[in-house]
Amino acid sequence: MNKTITKYGTIALSVLISIGAFLFWYIAYPHAMSYQEQYQLFLWTSDYFVERVSLPGGLADWLGEFIVQFYYVEWLGALLLALLYVTLLRLTARLLPPKWGVLSLVPVLMLWWLMGDINVLLSLPVAIVLALALACVMPRRYSWIDAAVLPVAYWLIGPIVWLYIVVRAVQLGWKHLWTAGWMVAVQLMVYAWLLPQWPLQQALTGLNYYRIPLHYPQWSGYDKDMYELIRMDYLVRHERWDDIVKRAGEYRVNTPFWSNCVNLALSQKRLLADRMFDFYQSGEDALVMPRTRDLTSMLPSAEAFWRLGMVNSAQRYMFDTQESILNARKSGRCTKRIAECMLVNGHYKAAKKQLDLLKKSLYYSSWANSVILSDDWVNAQPEYRRLRQLRYKENFLYSYEEMDKMFGLLFMNNTDNKMALDYFLAQMLLKGNLKGFQQYLGAAQQYGGYRQMPLGYQDVMRCIQMQGNVQGSPFANYAKRMMGGQQQ
Repeated sequence: MNKTITKYGTIALSVLISIGAFLFWYIAYPHAMSYQEQYQLFLWTSDYFVERVSLPGGLADWLGEFIVQFYYVEWLGALLLALLYVTLLRLTARLLPPKWGVLSLVPVLMLWWLMGDINVLLSLPVAIVLALALACVMPRRYSWIDAAVLPVAYWLIGPIVWLYIVVRAVQLGWKHLWTAGWMVAVQLMVYAWLLPQWPLQQALTGLNYYRIPLHYPQWSGYDKDMYELIRMDYLVRHERWDDIVKRAGEYRVNTPFWSNCVNLALSQKRLLADRMFDFYQSGEDALVMPRTRDLTSMLPSAEAFWRLGMVNSAQRYMFDTQESILNARKSGRCTKRIAECMLVNGHYKAAKKQLDLLKKSLYYSSWANSVILSDDWVNAQPEYRRLRQLRYKENFLYSYEEMDKMFGLLFMNNTDNKMALDYFLAQMLLKGNLKGFQQYLGAAQQYGGYRQMPLGYQDVMRCIQMQGNVQGSPFANYAKRMMGGQQQ
């Protein structure tokens, strides 16, 4: 009777975990899966496999990236994560005495919380599952296989093999804990002979478990502000402008990244002139950020540059973002955009190198294979043809401090570029250049396509006339916060 209860209790717990994990990742945190997927480019080649398994933990790393590539399809990624959690649950239950079966839930919940750290790579939970699976298939008595399997296990799954050693010590008795010394010897020999270029600390704790070298997972869980920014970037990536504006009205994060995303969404809905100052503005960097060498900050700015027609800036920002990935991976998202920028600019030989990489992937290959490297094909694509018409026709020196002037030049190059006009006037307002705004306000009336003066511009003009003393004015509130009420 007790065995029956235990059996069906384990099944019920597995079903509960699988459903909960699937709904958690698919409904609540699809943006977290998108974040992980966009910072790798899994290639279906033997060279890629050999490159991964040439380091300790390489098999776990390769399997982790193999799973993460399926995050591109959200329901499939959530399903695979749910299966991973259930596998961990069942392996733990098998290793525990039947009466302690409910404790098998503890490692799953701990891993769930640990994966709230956005820099934890899936290779870590995969390595944990492989270590427990190895302990499950080993004989219940000590044999020479235990000593022989350690070097192989270390090379395939990395230092998490220590988990296997602890489990085996519990299974066989602590008198066999001498295998821990054997494991230390294996690690030191591998480091001395094969990994001298790596810091010893990293070689002993894992080369591929965490995205930031020489750092370790944080038990901080799911930081609300961080995941809100990841959500905004996810919505930008999928061009869900309405969702961005709606979300911005419900929760805000006072950072330039957040402002960049919201302003881009407003511009795509032609609401930037009307509602820009209804939302938090970080300052002069609220439309596009300066070049920042990290793997997230420049993404919304790169997307804005792309839609504005500043193709070279979009390419530069995407390239810098990809080069800032600290575990030296390629990015499928960045690689595709870089290739698109090269296509628009007619740099077909350079674009081919990026396309050849994408063709070896799973979800980017169909687009890469559809590309024909010719002006006729590029001009036949509506978006690329539009960007060729909008981009700058003359060379000049890029200066972030004069971004408003660059937006103005972009608009003068093609007066149909209404986004450039909106960004030009908005950037002057963010800088507090009210004289310049009044000087070029006529361009908005002439070229903006508005039936009436946008509400945001009306508010600015009232603030100018009343010297900022307008109760409840969004722009007046911004001016007081950023410029101390000083009007220029």
